[in-house]
This record gives sequence, structure tokens and C-alpha cells, in this order.
Amino acid sequence: MKNLIQRAVLKQFESKVLPNKVLLLLGARRVGKTELIKKYLYNIRKEDYLHLNGEDIQDANLLKECSVANYKRLLTNIKLLVIDEAQNIQQIGLILKLIVDSIEGIKVIATGSSVFDLANTLGEPLVGRKNTIYLFPLAQIEFSFQENTKQTAENLEKRLLFGGYPELEQYEDWEEKKEYLFEIINAYLLKDILVFDGIKNSDKIFALLRLIAFQVGKEVSLQELGTQMNMSKNTVANYLDLLSKVFILFKIEGFSKNLRKEITKSSRWYFYDNGIRNAIINNFNRIENRTDIGDLWENYLASERIKKQNYQKTKTTNYFWRTYDQQELDWLEEKADSLAGFEFKWNERKKAKIPVAFTKAYPEATFEVINKQNYLDFII
Repeated sequence: MKNLIQRAVLKQFESKVLPNKVLLLLGARRVGKTELIKKYLYNIRKEDYLHLNGEDIQDANLLKECSVANYKRLLTNIKLLVIDEAQNIQQIGLILKLIVDSIEGIKVIATGSSVFDLANTLGEPLVGRKNTIYLFPLAQIEFSFQENTKQTAENLEKRLLFGGYPELEQYEDWEEKKEYLFEIINAYLLKDILVFDGIKNSDKIFALLRLIAFQVGKEVSLQELGTQMNMSKNTVANYLDLLSKVFILFKIEGFSKNLRKEITKSSRWYFYDNGIRNAIINNFNRIENRTDIGDLWENYLASERIKKQNYQKTKTTNYFWRTYDQQELDWLEEKADSLAGFEFKWNERKKAKIPVAFTKAYPEATFEVINKQNYLDFII
């Protein structure tokens, strides 16, 4: 079933595979990057492309000799070079620069499950030579290609609990879905981090992820996290940065323009996928038995909104807003000169009003409560 779900980036992906350009496809492990490429390659003659894997030592060795002569030999009669998990290949940025600069008409696709190696080693060499597309776990935008509104409503609990990793779609049984997510966090989730910068022990990072999982949608104090984990504030900040660079977490900053009492120095962290969050805290209880349904709902809406903005190429900056006297908005979007505030409510009987201080400071801003009745307009 996973192969039947059309990915939102497919047309954009196809349009960005260009001569003498590198298309970077970035996203967490197991979100479907290789499947997307296979779908693209399906209509291309096998003799016209070369498909390498950066985790395969023999494949990586083919690129090791950094010379024009080597690459011209390797790519004789090849129109398209595809490199999966390219972050594992040393000096990949220089290698790709040499290839697209010296082989006329060559098209290159490189995938990566971490930003840090690709960004750090590709950034400078590939200035003006690359396009970047991000792929996330399946979004409701993509599920909506094949389900109607009734089915979407029926599947909401499943999405809140298990998230959107593509391979989950082949498992009907909820126990099998849980086992798959446990496999993801044990075998894949931190793979790139653990080979980076000499980090050998995953226990501390998992402990940090657990703490963040219990603080979704709340301001996170690096000092407090450091104290709880017996590590420095700077180490916590470094780990959080790494977790964002392998597409597990993303950060939302506080917004302030007008008021001294607005909180701006703290951040809130969300998971790109609800299923990963629930697997980390080992809680897949049904919705009616959850004490954290508000957190699940907020994380789901935040992550789906990020996917929508990315896939629809919306130039928006996201914030939360709060004052020291506890007036707050869950989500705030700044686009050009306009501001839009949102409050996320799972329980529709709980009324939400726009904070008075916010209205006074930003009278032109719009405000909307996002609940189960209207959330699809927010995320699709």
C-alpha cells in the first residue's frame, strides 16, 4: 500500500533533476527517499543511470579517487548519477562539484538522512549548483490523495498515535505498527548522530528525547535539562542541534516586536512525527485513555503545518507567543508584513479567546482556533 501513496514533492522533484545540477533530497531515515527515487527511475532506461549507495563501501570506493579522469570513466554513457545516503562519503561536496563541473549534461540526485554532513560539506562547493527538497513522514496532504473526509476522520486517532512513516501503511495490526516504530528508534533514528563527532553512547540522547517528549509545546530550559541529565547547558544545546539536523525535532522561537514582557529567549521543540514521540515514551494508549492528548494534538498540528508550508513553498516564519504574565498563543505565523495567531484546542468545549495583550500590541493580526472541526483547512 505504501507505494500507492503519491508523494507531494514528486512533480517538484521531477522538475528539479537538471543537467549539471545536484538535486539534494533530504529527510529522516525511512521516510521514503529511496522509494521516491525508485519511482522516478522506473521510467528511465537502466543503462542511462548509475545508482550508488554511500553506505556500501564498494560503491563509496568508486568515488574515492577525486579526479576528472576517474569520474569520466565511471560515468561513460551515464546520463544520471544517483547517490543514496551521500552524507557517508567523505568530501562528497567536492566530488559532486567536480562531477557537475566537468561532465557535460550529467544530472545528479543525492539523498541524505542528516543535514550536518551534507550541509557542511556541500554548502560551499555546491553554491549555485544544487537544488534542495525535503521529504518528511507522510503528511495528511498525501493521505488525502487517496482517502475521503470520512476516512480521514476515522484515521485521525491512528495518525495521532502512530504518525506517518510510509512502511506503517502495510501493517493493519496496531501491535505490528508499535513494533515497527520501536525498530525505527532502535535501529535507525540516531544512526547518523552516533557516528558523528565521536558520540558513542545513545543513552544520553534518548534520555534527552524523552524529556523533550514530555515537554512538547512548552518552553524548554537548557539549564534545567542539563541539570536533570547531569550535563552542561552547551552539551544539551549541541545534542538538540544534532537532533534537528537528523530531522527528529524542530524548534520554534518566541515572537516579540512591541512588548518588553514578551518571552523571546526560550524555545519550544516539536517532533516531526507523532509516532516517534510516542515510541520514545512507550505510550500508545488509545485517545480516551491519554492524559497528554493536548500535547499530541499540538505536535500533530505543528508538524503537519511545517510539512504543508514546505511542500507548498510558503515563505512563513513560525513562532509561539507568550508574556511573563502567562498570556500566550500556541502558534504565530509571520508572512511578509502580516501576522496570524492560532490556538490549538482538542476539546472543542473549551473556548479560546485572543489574548488582550496580543490584540493591543498587534491590532492588525488575525486569530483562529484550530480544532477537530476545522483542522484540515490548517494542514492541507
